[in-house]
Amino acid sequence: MVLFHVTANAEWSNLPLSGLFVRMLERLVATARTSPAERQADDREHPFWTPETVLDGFGRAHPAEDLAPVPAEDLAEGPGPDRPAGIYAAGERRIALNAGGDFTMADWPGAVLENRSEGSERSLGGFLLAAAALILALDALGSAALARGARVAAVLLIALSGLSGTRATAQEPVLDPELTRAADEVALAYVETGDEEVDQTSYEGLRGLSQALRQRTSVEPGEPIGIDLDHDDLSVLSFLYWPVTGDQPMPSPQAYLRLNHYLRSGGMILFDTRDGDIAGVGGPDMSESLRILASPLEIPPLAPVPEDHVLSRSFYLLEDFPGRWQGRSVWVEAPPVGAEAREGVPFRQLNDGVSPVVIGGNSWAEAWAIDDNGYPSFPIGGGWEGERQREMAYRFGINLIMYVLTGNYKSDQVHVPALLDRLRVEEELAP
Repeated sequence: MVLFHVTANAEWSNLPLSGLFVRMLERLVATARTSPAERQADDREHPFWTPETVLDGFGRAHPAEDLAPVPAEDLAEGPGPDRPAGIYAAGERRIALNAGGDFTMADWPGAVLENRSEGSERSLGGFLLAAAALILALDALGSAALARGARVAAVLLIALSGLSGTRATAQEPVLDPELTRAADEVALAYVETGDEEVDQTSYEGLRGLSQALRQRTSVEPGEPIGIDLDHDDLSVLSFLYWPVTGDQPMPSPQAYLRLNHYLRSGGMILFDTRDGDIAGVGGPDMSESLRILASPLEIPPLAPVPEDHVLSRSFYLLEDFPGRWQGRSVWVEAPPVGAEAREGVPFRQLNDGVSPVVIGGNSWAEAWAIDDNGYPSFPIGGGWEGERQREMAYRFGINLIMYVLTGNYKSDQVHVPALLDRLRVEEELAP
C-alpha cells in the first residue's frame, strides 16, 4: 500500500493536479512485484474452490448453501449458473469471483483519447506579475492625472513606454564565495591579525570548537573562515573571534562602520586578549591594545558576567569560563541601572538579550585548538586537572555559540523561582 499524504487541492501541494502524480502511479504499477492477474492465477492452482458467500441477482450477499465445489478451470471462465459471483475458498486462501466480464474501452464517435501524463503544463506566474505591474502603472497614471494634471500623466506615460523589457544591466555587488559558504554552513569566523602564528591558532581553535559543536549539539558549523576587516562583508556572520595582539594594525574607518553595523544588527565579537597567564602579576598585558582597537566601536557599558547570566546555562551549567588560562573575569554588557528591581527580567533586551561583545583574556582559541590529526595543539596544566580545564573551555565555547544563535530563550529558566513565586501569589489572591 502506498499513501500519498497530500490534499486533493493545492492547499498543501499541487502534486494531485500535475502530470507528475500520474507518472508516479504508473511507475508504481510498473515496478510492483506481481500483477493482480498473476496473483489470481497462482490462487487457482488449487483443484477445487468452495463457495462461501455468493451474490444473488440483486447483488446482495448470502451464505452459500448446497453449492458444490467448483473446479479451478471452470472458475477461471468467470461466473456461470453453477458458480455465482462471490467469495470462494480453498484451504486458507480466498479469492473473489467478480460479476461481469472484462472491461472494454467505450467507443464514442468523435472522441479523442488523451494521456494526462503527456499534457504540457504552463506557469501563469509571469502573466499574473505582468498584469499586476500594468495595473500598478495605470493606477499611478490615474493618481498623477488627478493630482497634477494631464501633463504629469503624459510624462509618466512616456517614461513607462521607454522602459525596456530586458534585464537591468546594473552590476549587483558580488559576495565573496567563502563568505557565502560561511553563511550557508554557519561557519565560525575570526579576525586576521597579520600575525601568521596567531591566525593559525585562531583557525585551529575554531576548528576544534566546531568539531565539539557537531558532536554534542544540533549546530553543525562548516570550516572556520578568516575575516579581513578592511574588505570583507560582516553582515552574513553571527560570531567573530578577535584575538588582540600588540602590533595589530588599526582597521580602516570603513571597517569600523561595518563593525558597528554588525554589532547593532545582532552580531557578537569575542575579544580575547590572551594574557590570562601574566596580566595582573606584573607582566605586560593587552589592555592598552584592546582599548585602542575597540575605541571607535559602539560598545555598551560592560560588567563581569553575573552568576545568573544566560551565558552560564545556555547549554551547560557553568560557574567559570576558563580557556588555556583561568581565573580572569569575563565581561559582557552591563544591565541598566535599576534593572535588578524588575522581577523576573533583570537584563536589558538588546539584540534579543545577547551582549554584542564578550571580553576576556583566557586564550580560548589555544584551549580549543586541534591539529590536522585531531589532537590538542597546546598543553593545558598537567594530568587530569589540565584535561578537565580543557573540557570546561569547550563547554564555555558551546555555551557561547548557543547563546549567540538562540538569544535569551533560556532567560525564563534563569528566573524560574521568581516566576513560580508570582504564580503562587496570584493563585492565593484569586477568588
